[in-house]
Amino acid sequence: MYLNDFDAIIADMFKEATGYDVELVTGNGAEIMSRIEAEKGNPHWDIVWADMMPSIHGLGLQGQLLEGWEPENLSQVAEDFKAYIPENKTYFPTGAHASGIIIYNKNFYTEETAPKTWADFAKAEYKDQIATADPAIAAPAYPFVAALFDKAGGVEEGKAFFDSWFNNGLRVYPKNPQIVQALSGGEVKLAALQESNAYSMVNNNEPIGIIWPEEGAPASVRVAAIQKNTKNPNAAKAFIEFLLDAKTQQQLVDEGEEAYFDPAAQGVTARPDRAANAKLIAADAAWASQHEAEIKQWFADKAVK
Repeated sequence: MYLNDFDAIIADMFKEATGYDVELVTGNGAEIMSRIEAEKGNPHWDIVWADMMPSIHGLGLQGQLLEGWEPENLSQVAEDFKAYIPENKTYFPTGAHASGIIIYNKNFYTEETAPKTWADFAKAEYKDQIATADPAIAAPAYPFVAALFDKAGGVEEGKAFFDSWFNNGLRVYPKNPQIVQALSGGEVKLAALQESNAYSMVNNNEPIGIIWPEEGAPASVRVAAIQKNTKNPNAAKAFIEFLLDAKTQQQLVDEGEEAYFDPAAQGVTARPDRAANAKLIAADAAWASQHEAEIKQWFADKAVK
């Protein structure tokens, strides 16, 4: 299985629940997709499970994913998450988290003076103090960017929106942990930060405040898919059903490092310290997949400049 999170606990959980062994190959979003692309003629993976729905949607369009199979426990999935399942059933959502929420350093800002909306990142008082993760590297970073492009009204409108950030001194870090380091070291004072990283900073007593924008935080939907020519179809299907099980998702919430998310299964209790008003917005997967290469290249060009 190729994945980017939960690698510390998921193999043992699956073994205990089903008796199946699973070999994990971990990496960030860019590493996972590069591996899959390199192995296109001879895939080494059975399952991909990662919070990059647009990229995995693209694998389905390329004909790399098993189609038409339906997990026996699909009825346990909440209706709002069923909306993410494509008609040909090439992947299944297991949860969603904020790929970016507004984080501010309390040594420099209060809840009143910190940004309240994503558009606020373009305000002069925040110049050279803001950061985000690289959508070409970090798995949740492209869903973040894609959702704000989509919200802005399209590709050109999205470029104009992010131009306002770049013109205000936006710093782009490879992954969210590097943003955490930059915030801790005072290199930046504000950021769009993935929510588990944000809450970890708070739990580690860092002077960090969290703001959930009223218009919503871009969602990174974690999905699981099976390679169409897998040599282990029974185990692969068992893993999807295992992931969709409410007991599994509750354990991921209770014990996982990436524990802050909206579970896809009904009857799962989210972390009690997670904001009750955690509104998520997601770009359409097909649209985000269609424009992925263009948006990532544009973003990379702007970041270099």
